[in-house]
Amino acid sequence: MNSMKTLSGLAASAPCRMTSSRILALSLACLTLAATAADDLTAPKVDFDRLVFVKRQAYNCNHYYTEYINSNWKPGGNISILDLKTSKVKDILPAEFEKGVVERFDLSFDAKRIVFAWKSDAQQGYRIYEVNVDGSALHQLTRPQDDEAEVVKAYRVSGEYHHGTDDLSPCYLPDGGIAFISTRCQYGILCDGPDNFTTTLIYRMDGDGKNLRKLSNNSVSEASPAVMPDGRIMYNRWEYVDKGAVSVKCLWSMRPDGSGSSEIYKNDIALPPTFIYGRPIPGFADRFVVLGTPHYPQDAVGTVIRLDMTKNIRTREPMTYMTPYVDVRGEGGFSFADAQGNWHNDGEGRGPLFKDPYPISNELFLVAHKPQGEPWSKADAWSLYWLDEKGRTLPLYREQGISCWMPYPLKPRKVPPVIPVSRNEKLAKAHQAKCIMTDVYQGLENIPRGSVKWLRIIEQVPRPWAARRRWGGDLCDQQHACITLDTHLGLKVQHGVVPVEDDGSANFLVPAETNIILQALDQNFMAVQTERTFVNYMPGETRGCIGCHETPHDVRYKTAPGGTAKALKRPSSLPGPQPGEAKGQRPLYYPVDVQPVWDRHCLKCHAGAKKDGGLDLSGTLTERFSVSYESLVRERSAGRGLSGLLIGENHGKTDNVAYLPAKSLGSHSSVLVAMLAGGKVTLADAAQAARVEKLKKSHQDVKLTREELIRVSNWVDTNGQYYGMWWGRRNLQYKDLADFRPVPTFEQATSYVFPVKPEGK
Repeated sequence: MNSMKTLSGLAASAPCRMTSSRILALSLACLTLAATAADDLTAPKVDFDRLVFVKRQAYNCNHYYTEYINSNWKPGGNISILDLKTSKVKDILPAEFEKGVVERFDLSFDAKRIVFAWKSDAQQGYRIYEVNVDGSALHQLTRPQDDEAEVVKAYRVSGEYHHGTDDLSPCYLPDGGIAFISTRCQYGILCDGPDNFTTTLIYRMDGDGKNLRKLSNNSVSEASPAVMPDGRIMYNRWEYVDKGAVSVKCLWSMRPDGSGSSEIYKNDIALPPTFIYGRPIPGFADRFVVLGTPHYPQDAVGTVIRLDMTKNIRTREPMTYMTPYVDVRGEGGFSFADAQGNWHNDGEGRGPLFKDPYPISNELFLVAHKPQGEPWSKADAWSLYWLDEKGRTLPLYREQGISCWMPYPLKPRKVPPVIPVSRNEKLAKAHQAKCIMTDVYQGLENIPRGSVKWLRIIEQVPRPWAARRRWGGDLCDQQHACITLDTHLGLKVQHGVVPVEDDGSANFLVPAETNIILQALDQNFMAVQTERTFVNYMPGETRGCIGCHETPHDVRYKTAPGGTAKALKRPSSLPGPQPGEAKGQRPLYYPVDVQPVWDRHCLKCHAGAKKDGGLDLSGTLTERFSVSYESLVRERSAGRGLSGLLIGENHGKTDNVAYLPAKSLGSHSSVLVAMLAGGKVTLADAAQAARVEKLKKSHQDVKLTREELIRVSNWVDTNGQYYGMWWGRRNLQYKDLADFRPVPTFEQATSYVFPVKPEGK
């Protein structure tokens, strides 16, 4: 028997009560939310009479994406069906499944089958199963890797997480396949110093579990796939590419084969830090509901937001809060508004919180909800509710001793169209994709036509588990294997440059299944604009862009100026070398690229006992970097701007996300480059320009070659990287070992297995 009941009363604020924390008690004292205390929300009329939902204890993980890593093991629960007419509940899965935990599920388009993720015990990964809604034909679709035991043994960090592979959050696709997220990529989160947190990426498989393959190569996590009415997959994508490390967790879309990845919203919106569980609103092509959450500390719970994508996506205009009394106004915890409109921050989340919004219409939603009173992590605090666009809630179902999640109407849905696969088999065989840029000047404000000559192709390389440090001393600013000091956290490599025609067009090839970043360069190979996001191209894919556009909508509505782009009248370019480079593909390694320039031109005035201006440019090794590198990066972070605007992804973590106009980042903002460039750079800031003129007078005898200037500006334009690969020891204490700071090759820099054998432990 199930000890269950349907609630018929209206939602109301929990009574004010004392807690063990005086600060918390004061911040939440008599917090009464008018929206949830309203008594005029009645049971809605809907076109279904049954719901599917999940029963499980609330997770208590410490980040929005780590429920499978560090939540306490609290087994129990099921997938259940609620009859709205009789209030009876039926469990679908057999009793032995209650010894484990159900994560998330999806309902087939014909409402006959359920695909779900389930974990059997604390030291096993989540796997994907399928079952009929009547409980029959239960079968497993994904299984551990053949080498799962070896993976667990090799990468376990602590006893709380098995550190093998997990398959989670399945989603039916129109072509009969299933999308899901998985740690099978075996990448680590870039800002995780202990290297315990793992990356989940979007995968797909056939309906029978065969032909499993990865659809992305992100360096950090993706989550919550859902199918859009046009057949694309909507998903949560976390990224940081020269942006604050926790803010850009936004909504993206891709075709079911992984091609055509495109932003939907939030690539330059800082707060709330995370947008997750996005779903399309019925009857609208450009409206969605999404959950806004903190980065930590919570299990992806927060506030419900409706999005209208017909509005300017580079602003907050598309956002309408369905629960305006809950927000995330800074990193760490939640903010709640009282009846007087005063906001109270609460890390324990004792105010009203939400999860799993499912849109019934533009005005009505199903949600999992925790009313005011208990902390977000209380195991049985969550139940099923109706929510309307005014923020009013109505209890729908609660069960004694366990929480309820993911309310989902048990009714058939229209099958979205199957998007045809368009693939150039010759390119696919070469593991390449084609990119066509119609006009680079679209979106480049105040940049004269004809001044952009090249595109630089950069790749962000994920950090594989194989790069795990078995030794101490290499940690720097949360980087387990440090790449930079206070700039970006992810490794960048360079594929070379391709030409831009005088009409602004380009036609070129890029490597597939890599995270590609483009930079528009002038005749001096200095970046005019940098793409602060990445595109993951699939093998054989051809895709076009209008130029340096600000939104995906620009591509939809604009066409090439003056007819056929000139670049389309010739074969596609392969990325090639810049002046001074043997080939286009190379690692970005400061000791090889930049230090020789300082050694040749600068040490007589900026090293040893003589350090003019307090600047030391010697290559003397420091604990993890070098004297010159630390001098330049710290000089930048001190606000004096010698190196120009470099972005610190960890400082601040919720900043650095706003759109930056052309020439505001990199060489064209750099006093250092302007001083050395012999008039090739004019700084927009008058004070900085005056500083350049003063420095030029004292550096008249410093004459860099063209190749040397490119190396320096290239370093500035790629945000000041030091190390060129994930492999090798960093700390100076290992200087006598063979794997201490090896000079990287491009092949080593892009390898996902150990190319440099570590010595010792």
